[in-house]
Amino acid sequence: MQDLTVDGSTSAADLIERQVIELVDHLEEADAAGWYSRLEVSRPWSAHNPRIVGEFAQPSAIRRYLCRELSILLERGATVTAGASRRALTFQDSEFFAALDEERFDLRAKKLFLFGPERMALSLDRLAHYTGTPAESFQRHVLFTNYAMHVEAFLERFPDAQGPSRSGVQMPAWHHQTENGDGVSLINIGVGPANAKTATDHVAVLRPDTMMMIGHCGGLRNHQNIGDFVLATSYLRHDHVLDDVLPTTVPVVPTPRLNMLLLDELDKRNAEYRLGTVYTTDNRNWELNQRAPLAAIQTARCLAADMESATIAANGFRYRIPNATLLCVSDKPMHAAPKLSGEAVKFYQSSKRQHLDIALACLERIRTEHPDGLPAQDIRSSDEPLFGAE
Repeated sequence: MQDLTVDGSTSAADLIERQVIELVDHLEEADAAGWYSRLEVSRPWSAHNPRIVGEFAQPSAIRRYLCRELSILLERGATVTAGASRRALTFQDSEFFAALDEERFDLRAKKLFLFGPERMALSLDRLAHYTGTPAESFQRHVLFTNYAMHVEAFLERFPDAQGPSRSGVQMPAWHHQTENGDGVSLINIGVGPANAKTATDHVAVLRPDTMMMIGHCGGLRNHQNIGDFVLATSYLRHDHVLDDVLPTTVPVVPTPRLNMLLLDELDKRNAEYRLGTVYTTDNRNWELNQRAPLAAIQTARCLAADMESATIAANGFRYRIPNATLLCVSDKPMHAAPKLSGEAVKFYQSSKRQHLDIALACLERIRTEHPDGLPAQDIRSSDEPLFGAE
Protein backbone atom coordinates (compact mmCIF):
# COMPACT_ATOMS: atom_id res chain seq x y z
CA MET A 1 0.00 0.00 0.00
CA GLN A 2 1.40 3.39 -1.01
CA ASP A 3 1.95 6.02 1.66
CA LEU A 4 -0.02 9.27 1.68
CA THR A 5 1.90 12.45 2.52
CA VAL A 6 0.25 15.74 3.49
CA ASP A 7 1.99 19.08 4.03
CA GLY A 8 -0.14 21.46 6.05
CA SER A 9 2.22 24.45 6.03
CA THR A 10 0.12 26.53 3.60
CA SER A 11 -3.29 24.90 3.95
CA ALA A 12 -6.49 26.74 4.80
CA ALA A 13 -8.81 25.36 7.49
CA ASP A 14 -11.20 23.60 5.11
CA LEU A 15 -8.32 22.06 3.17
CA ILE A 16 -6.72 20.83 6.40
CA GLU A 17 -9.99 19.15 7.35
CA ARG A 18 -10.05 17.26 4.05
CA GLN A 19 -6.38 16.34 4.38
CA VAL A 20 -6.94 14.97 7.88
CA ILE A 21 -9.84 12.82 6.69
CA GLU A 22 -7.66 11.45 3.89
CA LEU A 23 -4.85 10.62 6.30
CA VAL A 24 -7.10 8.81 8.77
CA ASP A 25 -8.92 7.00 5.96
CA HIS A 26 -5.53 5.81 4.75
CA LEU A 27 -4.72 4.44 8.21
CA GLU A 28 -8.02 2.59 8.32
CA GLU A 29 -7.49 1.15 4.84
CA ALA A 30 -4.15 -0.27 5.95
CA ASP A 31 -5.79 -1.76 9.01
CA ALA A 32 -8.57 -3.34 6.93
CA ALA A 33 -5.91 -4.90 4.68
CA GLY A 34 -4.30 -6.67 7.66
CA TRP A 35 -1.48 -4.22 8.41
CA TYR A 36 -0.56 -2.10 11.39
CA SER A 37 -0.93 1.48 10.23
CA ARG A 38 1.82 4.05 10.59
CA LEU A 39 2.12 7.81 10.93
CA GLU A 40 5.32 9.78 10.43
CA VAL A 41 5.25 13.42 11.46
CA SER A 42 7.94 15.95 10.48
CA ARG A 43 7.84 19.04 12.71
CA PRO A 44 10.08 21.82 11.36
CA TRP A 45 9.75 23.88 14.54
CA SER A 46 11.33 21.17 16.72
CA ALA A 47 15.09 21.39 17.12
CA HIS A 48 15.42 18.13 19.06
CA ASN A 49 12.52 15.96 17.82
CA PRO A 50 11.78 17.02 14.25
CA ARG A 51 10.60 13.53 13.22
CA ILE A 52 8.39 11.24 15.27
CA VAL A 53 6.74 7.98 14.22
CA GLY A 54 3.91 5.86 15.61
CA GLU A 55 2.12 2.62 14.79
CA PHE A 56 -1.56 1.88 15.37
CA ALA A 57 -4.01 -1.00 15.47
CA GLN A 58 -7.71 -0.43 14.76
CA PRO A 59 -7.35 3.34 14.23
CA SER A 60 -11.12 3.60 13.78
CA ALA A 61 -11.41 3.31 17.58
CA ILE A 62 -9.56 6.62 18.04
CA ARG A 63 -10.59 8.33 14.81
CA ARG A 64 -11.86 11.49 16.49
CA TYR A 65 -8.68 11.78 18.55
CA LEU A 66 -6.50 11.29 15.47
CA CYS A 67 -8.43 13.89 13.49
CA ARG A 68 -8.12 16.48 16.22
CA GLU A 69 -4.42 15.95 16.84
CA LEU A 70 -3.50 15.79 13.16
CA SER A 71 -5.40 19.02 12.54
CA ILE A 72 -3.34 20.75 15.22
CA LEU A 73 -0.10 19.48 13.69
CA LEU A 74 -1.02 20.46 10.14
CA GLU A 75 -2.16 23.90 11.23
CA ARG A 76 1.24 24.35 12.84
CA GLY A 77 2.98 23.42 9.57
CA ALA A 78 3.89 19.76 10.03
CA THR A 79 4.22 17.26 7.23
CA VAL A 80 2.40 13.99 7.90
CA THR A 81 2.76 10.66 6.11
CA ALA A 82 0.23 7.86 6.64
CA GLY A 83 0.50 4.30 5.43
CA ALA A 84 0.99 0.64 6.26
CA SER A 85 3.76 -0.38 8.63
CA ARG A 86 3.97 -4.17 8.97
CA ARG A 87 1.67 -7.14 8.94
CA ALA A 88 -0.54 -7.21 12.02
CA LEU A 89 0.14 -10.07 14.41
CA THR A 90 -2.71 -12.30 15.48
CA PHE A 91 -3.34 -12.81 19.17
CA GLN A 92 -2.17 -16.40 18.68
CA ASP A 93 1.20 -15.38 17.21
CA SER A 94 4.09 -16.34 19.47
CA GLU A 95 5.60 -12.84 19.07
CA PHE A 96 2.41 -11.09 20.20
CA PHE A 97 2.84 -11.76 23.92
CA ALA A 98 6.38 -10.39 24.06
CA ALA A 99 5.32 -7.21 22.22
CA LEU A 100 2.90 -6.32 25.06
CA ASP A 101 5.66 -5.63 27.59
CA GLU A 102 5.58 -1.94 28.51
CA GLU A 103 9.20 -2.08 29.64
CA ARG A 104 10.10 -3.12 26.12
CA PHE A 105 8.06 -0.16 24.84
CA ASP A 106 9.47 2.35 27.34
CA LEU A 107 6.64 4.64 28.46
CA ARG A 108 9.17 7.35 29.34
CA ALA A 109 10.68 7.60 25.85
CA LYS A 110 9.67 10.16 23.23
CA LYS A 111 7.12 8.81 20.80
CA LEU A 112 4.16 9.81 18.67
CA PHE A 113 1.74 7.44 20.40
CA LEU A 114 2.12 6.07 23.89
CA PHE A 115 1.46 2.41 23.04
CA GLY A 116 2.59 -0.16 20.53
CA PRO A 117 -0.01 -1.57 18.12
CA GLU A 118 -0.05 -4.98 19.79
CA ARG A 119 -0.93 -3.46 23.15
CA MET A 120 -3.53 -1.28 21.46
CA ALA A 121 -5.14 -4.24 19.71
CA LEU A 122 -5.35 -6.29 22.90
CA SER A 123 -6.77 -3.42 24.98
CA LEU A 124 -9.45 -2.62 22.41
CA ASP A 125 -10.48 -6.26 22.34
CA ARG A 126 -10.59 -6.47 26.13
CA LEU A 127 -12.58 -3.26 26.42
CA ALA A 128 -15.28 -4.80 24.25
CA HIS A 129 -15.12 -7.98 26.34
CA TYR A 130 -15.28 -6.32 29.77
CA THR A 131 -17.76 -3.54 28.98
CA GLY A 132 -19.99 -5.26 26.41
CA THR A 133 -19.65 -2.29 24.05
CA PRO A 134 -17.31 -1.72 21.08
CA ALA A 135 -14.29 0.51 21.60
CA GLU A 136 -15.59 2.87 18.91
CA SER A 137 -18.53 3.75 21.16
CA PHE A 138 -16.37 5.33 23.85
CA GLN A 139 -16.52 9.10 24.17
CA ARG A 140 -13.83 11.65 25.02
CA HIS A 141 -14.84 11.82 28.71
CA VAL A 142 -14.93 8.68 30.87
CA LEU A 143 -16.56 8.36 34.29
CA PHE A 144 -15.87 5.42 36.58
CA THR A 145 -18.24 4.28 39.30
CA ASN A 146 -18.57 1.26 41.54
CA TYR A 147 -22.30 1.48 42.11
CA ALA A 148 -25.28 0.61 39.93
CA MET A 149 -27.15 3.60 41.30
CA HIS A 150 -24.91 5.93 39.29
CA VAL A 151 -25.83 3.92 36.22
CA GLU A 152 -29.51 4.46 37.07
CA ALA A 153 -28.95 8.22 37.34
CA PHE A 154 -26.98 8.23 34.08
CA LEU A 155 -29.78 6.46 32.22
CA GLU A 156 -32.39 8.79 33.71
CA ARG A 157 -30.32 11.68 32.34
CA PHE A 158 -29.52 9.99 29.01
CA PRO A 159 -32.23 7.40 28.26
CA ASP A 160 -30.87 6.87 24.73
CA ALA A 161 -27.36 5.99 25.96
CA GLN A 162 -25.82 2.95 24.29
CA GLY A 163 -25.27 0.09 26.73
CA PRO A 164 -23.91 -3.46 26.73
CA SER A 165 -24.96 -5.70 23.86
CA ARG A 166 -25.18 -8.68 26.19
CA SER A 167 -25.89 -9.36 29.84
CA GLY A 168 -23.43 -10.49 32.46
CA VAL A 169 -20.40 -8.43 31.42
CA GLN A 170 -17.87 -7.73 34.15
CA MET A 171 -17.63 -3.94 33.80
CA PRO A 172 -20.72 -2.73 31.89
CA ALA A 173 -20.44 0.63 30.10
CA TRP A 174 -22.96 3.15 28.80
CA HIS A 175 -22.22 5.90 26.31
CA HIS A 176 -23.97 9.23 25.78
CA GLN A 177 -22.71 9.82 22.26
CA THR A 178 -22.36 13.16 20.49
CA GLU A 179 -21.67 13.92 16.85
CA ASN A 180 -18.14 15.06 17.70
CA GLY A 181 -17.46 12.14 20.03
CA ASP A 182 -17.04 14.50 22.98
CA GLY A 183 -19.84 12.93 25.00
CA VAL A 184 -19.57 10.91 28.21
CA SER A 185 -18.98 7.20 28.83
CA LEU A 186 -19.76 5.64 32.22
CA ILE A 187 -18.17 2.36 33.33
CA ASN A 188 -19.33 0.46 36.39
CA ILE A 189 -15.98 -1.07 37.33
CA GLY A 190 -17.20 -2.81 40.48
CA VAL A 191 -15.22 -2.76 43.70
CA GLY A 192 -11.48 -2.80 44.22
CA PRO A 193 -8.17 -1.55 42.84
CA ALA A 194 -7.61 -4.59 40.62
CA ASN A 195 -10.75 -3.72 38.64
CA ALA A 196 -9.76 -0.05 38.56
CA LYS A 197 -6.36 -0.93 37.12
CA THR A 198 -7.83 -3.30 34.55
CA ALA A 199 -10.30 -0.72 33.30
CA THR A 200 -7.86 2.18 33.10
CA ASP A 201 -5.10 0.05 31.52
CA HIS A 202 -7.38 -0.51 28.55
CA VAL A 203 -9.26 2.81 28.44
CA ALA A 204 -5.87 4.55 28.22
CA VAL A 205 -5.31 3.45 24.61
CA LEU A 206 -8.35 5.54 23.60
CA ARG A 207 -6.54 8.68 24.83
CA PRO A 208 -9.63 10.20 26.50
CA ASP A 209 -9.68 13.86 27.45
CA THR A 210 -10.63 13.09 31.06
CA MET A 211 -11.04 10.22 33.50
CA MET A 212 -13.05 10.85 36.65
CA MET A 213 -13.93 8.62 39.57
CA ILE A 214 -17.38 9.25 41.06
CA GLY A 215 -17.84 6.81 43.91
CA HIS A 216 -18.52 6.50 47.61
CA CYS A 217 -16.09 6.63 50.47
CA GLY A 218 -15.81 6.24 54.19
CA GLY A 219 -15.54 9.63 55.87
CA LEU A 220 -12.64 9.72 58.32
CA ARG A 221 -13.24 13.08 60.03
CA ASN A 222 -15.67 13.80 62.83
CA HIS A 223 -17.02 16.92 61.11
CA GLN A 224 -18.27 15.11 58.03
CA ASN A 225 -21.83 14.02 57.43
CA ILE A 226 -23.28 11.22 55.36
CA GLY A 227 -23.82 12.72 51.89
CA ASP A 228 -20.96 15.24 52.08
CA PHE A 229 -18.61 15.33 49.11
CA VAL A 230 -14.86 14.76 49.07
CA LEU A 231 -12.73 16.33 46.34
CA ALA A 232 -9.37 14.58 46.35
CA THR A 233 -6.27 16.77 46.27
CA SER A 234 -3.83 13.88 46.77
CA TYR A 235 -3.78 10.15 47.52
CA LEU A 236 -2.27 7.76 50.02
CA ARG A 237 -1.64 4.75 47.82
CA HIS A 238 -2.16 1.54 49.78
CA ASP A 239 -3.82 -0.23 46.85
CA HIS A 240 -0.54 -2.01 45.90
CA VAL A 241 -1.56 -2.96 42.34
CA LEU A 242 0.78 -0.46 40.64
CA ASP A 243 3.67 -0.37 43.11
CA ASP A 244 6.01 -2.31 40.80
CA VAL A 245 5.59 0.11 37.89
CA LEU A 246 4.96 3.37 39.76
CA PRO A 247 6.66 3.54 43.16
CA THR A 248 4.62 5.09 45.94
CA THR A 249 7.37 7.70 46.34
CA VAL A 250 6.18 9.28 43.07
CA PRO A 251 3.69 12.10 43.84
CA VAL A 252 0.28 11.58 42.23
CA VAL A 253 -2.25 14.40 42.33
CA PRO A 254 -5.45 15.15 40.38
CA THR A 255 -5.31 17.47 37.39
CA PRO A 256 -5.48 21.03 38.82
CA ARG A 257 -7.74 22.51 36.14
CA LEU A 258 -10.21 19.63 36.46
CA ASN A 259 -10.27 20.04 40.23
CA MET A 260 -10.84 23.79 39.90
CA LEU A 261 -13.89 23.19 37.71
CA LEU A 262 -15.28 20.57 40.10
CA LEU A 263 -14.72 22.91 43.04
CA ASP A 264 -16.57 25.67 41.20
CA GLU A 265 -19.54 23.36 40.57
CA LEU A 266 -19.63 22.31 44.23
CA ASP A 267 -19.69 25.95 45.31
CA LYS A 268 -22.43 26.85 42.83
CA ARG A 269 -24.68 24.22 44.43
CA ASN A 270 -23.76 25.17 48.01
CA ALA A 271 -22.76 21.53 48.48
CA GLU A 272 -21.07 20.39 51.67
CA TYR A 273 -17.57 19.16 50.86
CA ARG A 274 -14.00 18.89 52.03
CA LEU A 275 -10.74 18.81 50.11
CA GLY A 276 -7.87 16.58 51.06
CA THR A 277 -6.08 13.27 50.87
CA VAL A 278 -7.92 10.07 50.01
CA TYR A 279 -6.67 6.77 51.43
CA THR A 280 -7.08 3.98 48.87
CA THR A 281 -6.70 0.43 50.15
CA ASP A 282 -6.93 -3.07 48.70
CA ASN A 283 -8.35 -4.35 52.00
CA ARG A 284 -12.14 -3.96 52.17
CA ASN A 285 -12.02 -4.89 55.85
CA TRP A 286 -9.13 -2.69 56.93
CA GLU A 287 -11.06 -1.88 60.11
CA LEU A 288 -10.42 -5.43 61.33
CA ASN A 289 -6.67 -4.82 61.49
CA GLN A 290 -6.57 -1.16 62.40
CA ARG A 291 -3.17 -0.32 63.80
CA ALA A 292 -1.14 0.10 60.60
CA PRO A 293 -3.91 1.67 58.47
CA LEU A 294 -4.84 4.17 61.20
CA ALA A 295 -1.22 5.17 61.68
CA ALA A 296 -0.89 5.86 57.94
CA ILE A 297 -4.25 7.66 57.79
CA GLN A 298 -3.41 9.90 60.73
CA THR A 299 0.10 10.68 59.50
CA ALA A 300 -1.17 11.66 56.05
CA ARG A 301 -4.23 13.48 57.52
CA CYS A 302 -6.58 11.56 55.24
CA LEU A 303 -10.23 12.54 55.22
CA ALA A 304 -11.71 9.64 53.22
CA ALA A 305 -11.07 5.97 52.47
CA ASP A 306 -11.97 4.05 49.32
CA MET A 307 -10.68 1.24 47.09
CA GLU A 308 -10.33 2.70 43.59
CA SER A 309 -9.48 6.40 43.44
CA ALA A 310 -5.71 6.32 43.84
CA THR A 311 -5.44 3.50 41.31
CA ILE A 312 -7.31 5.48 38.65
CA ALA A 313 -5.26 8.59 39.44
CA ALA A 314 -1.97 6.67 39.31
CA ASN A 315 -2.80 5.17 35.92
CA GLY A 316 -3.94 8.60 34.76
CA PHE A 317 -0.50 9.89 35.72
CA ARG A 318 1.31 6.98 34.07
CA TYR A 319 -0.65 7.25 30.84
CA ARG A 320 -0.87 11.07 30.70
CA ILE A 321 -4.65 11.39 31.04
CA PRO A 322 -6.20 14.29 33.00
CA ASN A 323 -8.05 12.85 35.97
CA ALA A 324 -9.91 13.72 39.16
CA THR A 325 -11.87 12.16 42.01
CA LEU A 326 -15.20 13.30 43.42
CA LEU A 327 -16.49 11.03 46.19
CA CYS A 328 -19.53 11.09 48.43
CA VAL A 329 -19.42 10.01 52.08
CA SER A 330 -21.58 6.93 52.56
CA ASP A 331 -20.39 5.88 56.03
CA LYS A 332 -18.11 6.94 58.88
CA PRO A 333 -16.37 3.82 60.14
CA MET A 334 -14.43 5.64 62.87
CA HIS A 335 -17.44 7.55 64.24
CA ALA A 336 -20.13 4.96 64.93
CA ALA A 337 -21.70 5.21 61.48
CA PRO A 338 -20.82 2.03 59.58
CA LYS A 339 -22.34 1.29 56.19
CA LEU A 340 -25.65 -0.47 56.93
CA SER A 341 -28.07 -1.72 54.29
CA GLY A 342 -31.16 0.26 55.32
CA GLU A 343 -29.39 3.60 55.73
CA ALA A 344 -27.39 2.99 52.57
CA VAL A 345 -30.54 2.71 50.44
CA LYS A 346 -31.79 6.10 51.64
CA PHE A 347 -28.39 7.69 51.09
CA TYR A 348 -28.04 6.34 47.56
CA GLN A 349 -31.43 7.64 46.47
CA SER A 350 -30.74 11.14 47.77
CA SER A 351 -27.16 11.50 46.53
CA LYS A 352 -26.95 9.86 43.11
CA ARG A 353 -28.44 12.61 40.94
CA GLN A 354 -26.54 15.49 42.52
CA HIS A 355 -23.27 13.57 42.39
CA LEU A 356 -23.64 12.80 38.69
CA ASP A 357 -24.92 16.31 37.89
CA ILE A 358 -21.81 17.91 39.38
CA ALA A 359 -19.51 15.69 37.34
CA LEU A 360 -21.46 16.25 34.10
CA ALA A 361 -21.58 20.02 34.60
CA CYS A 362 -17.81 20.04 35.01
CA LEU A 363 -17.36 18.03 31.82
CA GLU A 364 -19.69 20.39 29.93
CA ARG A 365 -17.42 23.29 30.85
CA ILE A 366 -14.38 21.36 29.67
CA ARG A 367 -16.15 20.61 26.40
CA THR A 368 -16.82 24.33 25.93
CA GLU A 369 -13.63 25.85 27.31
CA HIS A 370 -11.13 23.19 26.21
CA PRO A 371 -12.38 21.63 22.95
CA ASP A 372 -8.85 20.44 22.13
CA GLY A 373 -8.45 18.77 25.53
CA LEU A 374 -7.20 19.97 28.90
CA PRO A 375 -3.61 21.18 29.17
CA ALA A 376 -1.57 18.20 30.31
CA GLN A 377 1.83 19.70 31.07
CA ASP A 378 1.65 18.55 34.68
CA ILE A 379 1.39 14.85 33.72
CA ARG A 380 3.82 14.85 30.79
CA SER A 381 7.59 14.64 30.90
CA SER A 382 9.39 17.85 30.10
CA ASP A 383 10.98 16.48 26.91
CA GLU A 384 8.07 14.36 25.67
CA PRO A 385 6.25 15.44 22.49
CA LEU A 386 3.63 12.71 22.25
CA PHE A 387 1.04 13.83 19.71
CA GLY A 388 0.56 17.51 20.44
CA ALA A 389 2.23 20.27 18.48
CA GLU A 390 3.98 21.87 21.44
